[in-house]
Order: sequence, then C-alpha cells, then structure tokens
Amino acid sequence: MDIKVFKFGGALVNSAKGVMNVASIIRRYPGDNIAVIISAMGKTTNALEELLGFYMSDNAVPMIDSYYRIKAFHFDILQELFKEKTHPVFKETEDLFEHLHGYLRRGQFTRGKKREYNFEYDQVVSYGELLATTIIHHYLSLSGIPGCLFDAREFIRTDSSYRDAKVDWALTGKKIRLKMKDYFRMNKSPRKVAVIQGFIGGDKEGNTTTLGREGSDYSAAIVAWSLKTKEVTIWKDVPGVMNADPKWFKHAKKLDVLSYREAIELAYYGASVIHPKTIKPLENARIKLFVKSFLQPEQDGTTIEHLVNWKVLHPIYILKQNQVLISISPIDFSFILEENLSQIFHILAKHHVKVNVMQNSAISFTLCVDADHLIEGHVLAALQKNYSLRYNDNVELLTIRHYNPAAISRVTKGRKILMEQKTRNTVHLVVQ
Repeated sequence: MDIKVFKFGGALVNSAKGVMNVASIIRRYPGDNIAVIISAMGKTTNALEELLGFYMSDNAVPMIDSYYRIKAFHFDILQELFKEKTHPVFKETEDLFEHLHGYLRRGQFTRGKKREYNFEYDQVVSYGELLATTIIHHYLSLSGIPGCLFDAREFIRTDSSYRDAKVDWALTGKKIRLKMKDYFRMNKSPRKVAVIQGFIGGDKEGNTTTLGREGSDYSAAIVAWSLKTKEVTIWKDVPGVMNADPKWFKHAKKLDVLSYREAIELAYYGASVIHPKTIKPLENARIKLFVKSFLQPEQDGTTIEHLVNWKVLHPIYILKQNQVLISISPIDFSFILEENLSQIFHILAKHHVKVNVMQNSAISFTLCVDADHLIEGHVLAALQKNYSLRYNDNVELLTIRHYNPAAISRVTKGRKILMEQKTRNTVHLVVQ
C-alpha cells in the first residue's frame, strides 16, 4: 500500500487562507492515501511558551490575558473557515481550551511548590498541535476531503526526556502500522487522509512529550519510516532548499537535488529548511524527501535522496545570528589538556549547550555558541570556577559548504573576522 506523507508547518497555517490552501493542495492528489502532519498555527508555540512562563512564575493576571489572546487567535480563524456556528469544531476547540484552562487552574493550587519546567512545557505547549489538527481535520471534511484525526500521543511512544524525548522506534513503528494501516486498508473512499499532530508523542506513563523545537519535520519522518512509504513532502514558503536564506542573500538559488548526506550536513550546521533529526530515518529506509512550495505546488521543488556522485553547482551559505564567541583559559595559565576539555564539555552537556564551532590552542579553547544557550542556566558561572573567560557577543557564524575564494570574499567584505576554520568542503567564519 502506497502512502504519501505531507507536513505543513505553522507559518503555512497561520490564517484561514493558509488552511484553505492545505485543502487545495490535498485536492491535487485525488486517488492517494495521505498522512498529513500539522504544526501549531502561526506563532502559537511562542505564545504558549509565554503563557507557560507566567504559569511557572505564578503570575496569574498576564497568564490569563495570554490564554485569552491565544484563544481569540484560533477562534478568529474558526469564524472565517466555518460559516455555520453550530459546527462541531467550535465545541471541540472550546473543549481543548477548557482542558488547558483547567490544567492552569489546578497549577494555581500548587502555588509555591517546585514545578519541573520541561515536564510542564510539554503538557502546555502541546496544545498548539492539538488545536491545529482539530481545526484542519474538520475543515478538510467540510471541503469534501473526509479523513480521520489521529492522536500522535497514542502511537509515537517516547521516553520521558521532556522537551527532547527519545523515540522508541520499535514500539512506535508497531503502533503506527497497527493503527494507520488498518485505517487506510479498511476505508473504501478513493482518497484516504489521516491528520496527525507533529512535534508531540507520549511516554509510558501517559504524559505528553515533545520531540524538540521544530520537531514536526521529525514526526513526518517517524510516520514515513514506520509505514515504509516511498516519499515525504515538506511544504514550505520557499520554492525548495535554497543555497542561502533568501531573507539575507538576495541572489539565493534553488537546489534541485541534494544527497541525504549533504542535507544532514546542512541541517547540522543550522539550515532552517529541514530539522536535523529528520533526514537519518529517511536515509536508512531510502525514502525520498521533497521540499516544495506551498504557494506554487505545481513546481518541482527540491528532491533529497540517496546519491553517490552528487555534484554541487553553487556554494551553500548558512547564517547563524546572535552568537557568542568564548575563549576559555585555565586560571593558572597551564596548557589546555584532555582533562580540561573533558571538564569543559561536561559543563556544556550538563547545561544543554550546543557548540557550533570550536578551536583550541596551547593555552585556550575557543567555541562559538548560541547566545540563548548561555542565558539559560549558569554556564558561565560554572566555567569561571576554574577558567578565565574572554568573549565577544552579538557576532555571526557564517558557514559555507563547497566554498571558494569568491564565496568567502562575498560574505566577509568589510567585516572583521574573529575566527576562521577550514576543512576540505566547509569553512566556518565568526564575524562582526
């Protein structure tokens, strides 16, 4: 049985018009079985994170204000999509908000007690995907595309590493095949559509978990791997994978084809088109990944597949802003040895700090990290117990794959280079 997997991100379904376009794309595939993975609408994840912050600090008044803003955003979309106000989607959406409100209220009774942020994050922020799939499922049905709404928490089984849950692949695959293949096999309509939340799963205790920020791409890969599909399509607001972010490089070009390996490298270095964990399960199962335009679905987009002799035609640029360059030296002016590196990486791992690029000399170890990662926790204080620190903030990390002198000159002209690191295919430049 051939099943297509489509993933639609939050930026694409941030309005009634976006939801309508999801339906128009699915109509282009009248005889296909389609599993549709949906992210939270628009900036709902950010809004729920703000709501969670007020909840964790017992700040009741702004918490309730934030709650009602999120609710109004979704009901504005509902009002535009569904002219009949007695449609069941209104009650189902209201019920979800009531569940969220009840959770927040119960938390008020434990005021002053310590709450575990990562656990609370997953229970609250997951409502974004639950709301989005409820609305889109009902709109598809209203548009003549009936289907089934599945709850990802029932079959994407994870451990309890909240905010970055690890998937139990064997159990997840078994549950997805059992639930979804039966649906596709037994449904007699020519086009069978399953709507599923991205980003979320469930642990063995029955608690909601999340797969890491931007994890809906990963959800699509999990479903595709489990169902042994031939392809996954990630719909984006760009024509495909570009050789640079068009917002920063006005002459960006679309890459027609990428190898799995190249896509993994780009994702690892920070390319925003594809989630880093998405590619590997697709590569393992030799499932093609298409990145296509949400606004121009008839265009080919980019194909990512197994390629032995892939040839690059253009340098590929990746920009990471809001970076900090830190140089770490022992207080006693001794050399940087393996035991120092072990201690430094232990601190970084404990505080979940990802190193984007690193370089060492005899007496210092220099690394470039996201500024946000230093704000969370007490990383600098932990390092300063045994090391002196020098750092530059508000710097940028430019990574160029398949670089040449002209490509480097193009992005560094008139800028101060604080660190440069080259390998055969990649150059990293930390610049001000």
